[in-house]
Amino acid sequence: MSKVNYLKDFRDSKKIQALAKLIRDEVDRPIKIMEVCGGHTHTIMKYGLKQLLPEEIDFIHGPGCPVCIMPKERIDHAIALAQDEKNIIATLGDMIRVPGSKSSLQKERAKGKNVKIVYAPFDILKIAKENPDKNVIYFAIGFETTTPMTAALIERVIKENIKNVYFHINHVLVPPPVKAIMDSGEAKIDSFIAPSHVSVITGAKIYKEIAELYKTPVVVAGFEPVDIMESILWIIRQFKENRREVEIQYKRAVNWEGNIKAQEMINKYMEPRKTFRWRGIGDIPYSALKLKDEYGELDAEKVFKDILPNKPINDHKLCICGDILKGIAKPYDCKVFGTTCTPQNPLGSCMVSSEGACAAYYKYGKLQYLNKL
Repeated sequence: MSKVNYLKDFRDSKKIQALAKLIRDEVDRPIKIMEVCGGHTHTIMKYGLKQLLPEEIDFIHGPGCPVCIMPKERIDHAIALAQDEKNIIATLGDMIRVPGSKSSLQKERAKGKNVKIVYAPFDILKIAKENPDKNVIYFAIGFETTTPMTAALIERVIKENIKNVYFHINHVLVPPPVKAIMDSGEAKIDSFIAPSHVSVITGAKIYKEIAELYKTPVVVAGFEPVDIMESILWIIRQFKENRREVEIQYKRAVNWEGNIKAQEMINKYMEPRKTFRWRGIGDIPYSALKLKDEYGELDAEKVFKDILPNKPINDHKLCICGDILKGIAKPYDCKVFGTTCTPQNPLGSCMVSSEGACAAYYKYGKLQYLNKL
């Protein structure tokens, strides 16, 4: 098998331009495409794909950013846990910068609280063994992509009989918020570019109901510019051929059934919550996971329930991140985008996350979009 050259095969300007021409030649109607994942938003902005496309193609940003959708009260849980000097709070990357109701994990760390960034969940094992007198609480986040790693960590903790590790589970699922957005009728969406890394785990089968229920083409796309341009062309051809199907453009990594072993690992330790509150969107039934009751001794929400706040908290009044996540607004519709709200001083989660739509617009299209304010 020949080695993949991403610069040559998936970022080649001639291929991108050729696909753009095919799109311009074949599109015969306006098409609103929701790219569910924030990673796709960043590729679209970084490579200026919108500027290559005809005005009939309009991108709508979706809720596929796990940091962006985390409600303030969940972050307040982590902040409350960090107040006890016996606790070490560990989480991934951008999560420490997301504002809760009054603070963030980054601010708490600056005050001397024991907050650690881990680059892989298994780093928790090392932290726990080096700090046997501390409670190590893993604030686990992410869509289906990262959930198997948390499940694998749970299994290791159980097998190695490690008694000072706990899990605050914040893993969420892709289909329920997409269905909630479509059911609300607020956003006008004709088709979807579906997440690629999520689909490696779940398989493309999870989008079948969406395509059938809402009569919308769904194409599972890779994250490179050629992937996205090709997926747009496939969507156009579905409309021209009067098809509404799930197609896999990202065949080099995704199949219909997904990673069965990873799915079994998740189902062994976790189950859907009855409801989960999505930042800016609201309560969505069975849209997130929790530890099964038989693993309650590992569940930080049960073990430390007496110190966890339980009140839903709304976003900053000037922040429209919720509308952006629901596909009814874009970052440049926000009055504080790029002025009061910047990556250095984020008012909302969409500007914090490296996958957030506001962060993408600020990083790759700041001047262009500020002119529209």
